[in-house]
Amino acid sequence: MSTPDGQVPYKLATIDLGSNSFHMIVVQIDAYGQVNVLDRLREAVRLGGGLDAKGNLSKEAQQRALDCLRRFGERIRDFPSENVAAVGTNTLRLTKNSRDFLHQAESALGHPIAVISGREEARLIYLGVAHSLAKDQQGKRFVMDIGGGSTELIIGQGFEPLHLESLRMGCVSSTRAFFPDGKLNKACWDKAITAALLELRPIKAAYRTIGWESATGASGTIRAVKKVIQQTGLAPYGITLEHMYQVRDMMIEAGHIDKLKLAGLSDERKPVFAGGLAVLIAVFEALKIDRMSVSDGALREGLVFNRLERYQHDDIRDKTVSVWQQRFQVDQTYAAAVHATAFKLFNRCRDDWKLPGHLVELLGWAADLHELGLAVSHSSYHKHGGYLLEYADFPGFSNEEQRWLSVLVRTHRQKISAKLFNLLDSEDYQNALYLSVLLRLAVLLHRSHKDIAPPIDRIKLGKNYIELRFLDDVKAEKPLLMADLEREQAFLKAVKVELVF
Repeated sequence: MSTPDGQVPYKLATIDLGSNSFHMIVVQIDAYGQVNVLDRLREAVRLGGGLDAKGNLSKEAQQRALDCLRRFGERIRDFPSENVAAVGTNTLRLTKNSRDFLHQAESALGHPIAVISGREEARLIYLGVAHSLAKDQQGKRFVMDIGGGSTELIIGQGFEPLHLESLRMGCVSSTRAFFPDGKLNKACWDKAITAALLELRPIKAAYRTIGWESATGASGTIRAVKKVIQQTGLAPYGITLEHMYQVRDMMIEAGHIDKLKLAGLSDERKPVFAGGLAVLIAVFEALKIDRMSVSDGALREGLVFNRLERYQHDDIRDKTVSVWQQRFQVDQTYAAAVHATAFKLFNRCRDDWKLPGHLVELLGWAADLHELGLAVSHSSYHKHGGYLLEYADFPGFSNEEQRWLSVLVRTHRQKISAKLFNLLDSEDYQNALYLSVLLRLAVLLHRSHKDIAPPIDRIKLGKNYIELRFLDDVKAEKPLLMADLEREQAFLKAVKVELVF
């Protein structure tokens, strides 16, 4: 198998910035592609508990998170960033001031952090769980994970997730909403379970119809439930609804979290255990689950195997782009030609414009999908394509990557304004503008929809300046191209880019 630096073995680190806890694992990949865990770190940060009613993250919660990330960063300080996958989940999806916090978090960790959608989180969880299960296990699998603010429900087969849902209920959010001030009375439980059942109502019929042969839970809440069931002597293994009812009744009898004493329940997990158990009971009731086993694999393990797939040239993002091309009937031959030309332009401009190497992938995917909006309408199709890319579920892509694709497709033709780049951080503006210029030029060079673009003899570059030198016969034989470039000069002038040819 290929490796990021051509050496075997090599190390990867993955970090899950969950709503309740932050988790990091460090693994080593051997010459046979086997994953060996070298280190596991976990800290209860309670990020979700720091989210106020307006969606802002408190300074205290931010500080707890930053302190944790500095400690994690010390462990992986010497890792190249391509060998680190760090993701934020539900709380960072909801946080209004997440951009400011993420800049500080990336500085503390020393590596980039990507915020992922709920469905992408579900896909990665399934990948981590599937790799932890017996390879000979047959049939469909139901996998679930209860996080601090969201619960992921997946039905899959083998390593392939087939149905993905991410619901806005979790151990932190449920506890805060329905067990105020540590109360554990029956009324609190009834409200918590009813709220979870209402959240499940839109998907329960479809999931029960699809069915599965085995049910597996992942992550802290479900592991804690299993441990309590075991250590209270209710059952030696597995989780059933009857056993959870018994645990709930013990908690009702205690009446308050300060009086709660359950064998197997850690002090760290105790503050959010009630909300998590209520969600799990509701899922069992709604989906008619008989018994659930518990997996060691979860989101962070899924990130490892997702990164391995990229190194093995089996990137889920390429598959997603291909599926969308087919779904929206994109002319793939033409898109590939634009992709190739954009790639060549990038390489010729990369050093002068100081473009980070990883951006070439985003430019290529934008080229593959730039005509996506034609399936909606020919008029303003770049706007339709940008909208689809901003709001669609896009397996394998982080929220930030989707925003890049949306901006590039939205700005690949017609009038262009600096305001169109507002989806991105302000410090990304210059690089995004450069990529937009390259994609616009690649599209213009293939205006005739031919596979081969007119050859460019020389390119001269400045900060906001690009000069294209064509051969004399190109100017004579391509009057339409010359007219398009003259029009493009006016468009680019609006964003203070000078085009000369």
